[in-house]
Amino acid sequence: MLELSINEPDQLVKVAHALSSHTRLKIIKLLLNHNNMNINEIGEKLGIPVSTAGVNVKVLEEAGLILTEILPASRGAMKVCKRNFDDVRMILNPIKGYIKKEQIFEIEMPIGHYVDVEVHPTCGIANTESMVIPEDDPASFFHPEGRTAQIVWLRQGWIEYRFPRSLPRNIDMKAIEFSLELCSEAPNFNNDWPSDITVWINDIEVGTWTSPGDFGDKRGKNNPEWWHDSSTQYGLLKTFRVDKDKSTVDNHKVSDVTLQDLHIDAQPNIRFKVGVKPDAVHKGGLNLFGRGFGNYDQDIIMKVHYEPAIE
Repeated sequence: MLELSINEPDQLVKVAHALSSHTRLKIIKLLLNHNNMNINEIGEKLGIPVSTAGVNVKVLEEAGLILTEILPASRGAMKVCKRNFDDVRMILNPIKGYIKKEQIFEIEMPIGHYVDVEVHPTCGIANTESMVIPEDDPASFFHPEGRTAQIVWLRQGWIEYRFPRSLPRNIDMKAIEFSLELCSEAPNFNNDWPSDITVWINDIEVGTWTSPGDFGDKRGKNNPEWWHDSSTQYGLLKTFRVDKDKSTVDNHKVSDVTLQDLHIDAQPNIRFKVGVKPDAVHKGGLNLFGRGFGNYDQDIIMKVHYEPAIE
């Protein structure tokens, strides 16, 4: 939810202006059912010139109501758009000193939307239709089709994502957490194959969880039909959390890293990296499951817990 207050008139006016156009409202509605559309597709769907679509997308982007990303295309590059918020709350009569109950900013990042990788075989990418790249070819991770990934695996290395820091101003951040389905990476599968999987946030090592194995004893609930029974089937849903006092994995303390150490306010995005360190005791690789694979139908979910203060 996007929280707006009369105490922040510039942002309030910007969002109100963005919502004051029928064309822009149609774009927001269109992106509800057709996420990740480019400018040409928006113009075609709404029957408006591409230039008009581009101008209105820019207004929505500046208001923070949609997110855009430049992606490679067959001819140059294209701007792809997606919704950023489903709800907007405008507070026009704030009470001085009033503190609202804890709020949560949540965003789900498709696992194919990584921004950087360092991988070593065995490694690969697949989606619900087929293998995306040749197995054990690290260079292919940078192929544009990698963005369609719904499962990623690697024996050594890491994979990094960037989440938008689309948070209200003047907030008291309580915690940040990331939940994702993980397991080790063994040849075919091996339920007894430990791996020390580490998470970094903004390049700060938060903590390590030791995966007990690469699970394949029973078929993953969401796996597509073409996925072989002899392959990795599912993982465990793990939640890495950092608050003002400590870092935890599934509420078990793993380090003394705190929110202050992450310097979240100092940059426009939040960097999340997961991998296996070169000096790990158990170098058993990792499988990262997204929607359509494993037992949990989700990608990487980031939640920021905060209390917005209105003065």
